[in-house]
Amino acid sequence: MSQYVDSSLKLFALNSNKQLSEEIAQIIGVQLGKCSVSRFSDGEIQINIEESIRGGDVFVIQSTSAPVNEHLMELLIMIDALKRASAKTINIVMPYYGYARQDRKARSREPITAKLVANLLETAGASRVITLDLHAPQIQGFFDIPIDHLMGVPILADYFKNKNLQDIVIVSPDHGGVTRARRLADRLKAPIAIIDKRRPKPNVAEVMNIVGQVEGKTAILIDDIIDTAGTITLAANALVENGAANVYACCTHPVLSGPAIERIQNSKIKELVVTNSIALPEEKKIDKIVELSVAPLIAEAIIRVYEKQSISALFD
Repeated sequence: MSQYVDSSLKLFALNSNKQLSEEIAQIIGVQLGKCSVSRFSDGEIQINIEESIRGGDVFVIQSTSAPVNEHLMELLIMIDALKRASAKTINIVMPYYGYARQDRKARSREPITAKLVANLLETAGASRVITLDLHAPQIQGFFDIPIDHLMGVPILADYFKNKNLQDIVIVSPDHGGVTRARRLADRLKAPIAIIDKRRPKPNVAEVMNIVGQVEGKTAILIDDIIDTAGTITLAANALVENGAANVYACCTHPVLSGPAIERIQNSKIKELVVTNSIALPEEKKIDKIVELSVAPLIAEAIIRVYEKQSISALFD
């Protein structure tokens, strides 16, 4: 491992995704900082930072994935500990931003929890947030501190380019994902199609029809999050029924809760390509799932933030 020259860059990992954190540290060339996360007998979280971080630029890696509330509280308590230990800056690296789907009032008397999480991070003492593929890009506006929004599409695009698939069409599983589909389509120089669907209630999707030409083509479905996999598997089935030759799917954040793995296993999807923004347990690593690493992207972003260089240049 090549050693990063400046010792005031400090990298800490909490419990959500230790493997990704170790990859990032190795690429940058720093050791992960020493800290311990323990529990009192009633479940309260206690964090102890076991080295001096006074005057340091600290980066904390923590996806707020399941168990979401545990990982969020760990992060908030860590920020408070760093602030009280006189860190110069506290930079939060959240490959997956939990509660991002609650980004607006879709019905009366609903909370906007994505904004609440932003408030919590700022109040705790975060100086900056680095995150990956927010469910809604406007969440950046919920923060009054700098936020660097990284994109997973280039990583997914490179994977599909190397597969040399022929006659492809990029498919958005709903109208809201068209911009994301267009980004992938531009990189793969392919047309797009859209699944027109209705969602009667959360985690329940009903496919209506397909806008675009998919017959005889290799379809690549793209989404930011796959949770219960209802939307993506229904979309895959609809594509096959409308004459698609093969169906691939990809996403940045593999939440994969509840019946997701069983649905994917039994679906028409030939391959599901995901990133390691969320740590997948062994029982979810089925043959159909291909995992790509976001560690090089995040490591480069951390170095650029620390060295005050452009982040947007990563995606030009």
